[in-house]
Amino acid sequence: MLARKSLNVNAIAKEFAITRQAVSLHVQFLNECGLIVIKQQGRERYCEAQLEKLNEVTDWVDQYRKYWDTKFDSLESYLAKIQKKKKGGKL
Repeated sequence: MLARKSLNVNAIAKEFAITRQAVSLHVQFLNECGLIVIKQQGRERYCEAQLEKLNEVTDWVDQYRKYWDTKFDSLESYLAKIQKKKKGGKL
């Protein structure tokens, strides 16, 4: 939602089946992580996405994706070998 436009916490909370307080805690966490900024406009505080920060998240996830891709490829080969033995009646 915030990727499309800035919203205040009340507007965000209306979209979820959780309390406004719970939404505020999530917003606070995202703000602390630098994924959103909160800007004061009059009496309202508007949340704005900082999408460029997601590049850091993507880089972090990519490290682990390479690791797990290798592990899952090995698992897939092992399972295929077991199934082949099972069909051949060797298990």
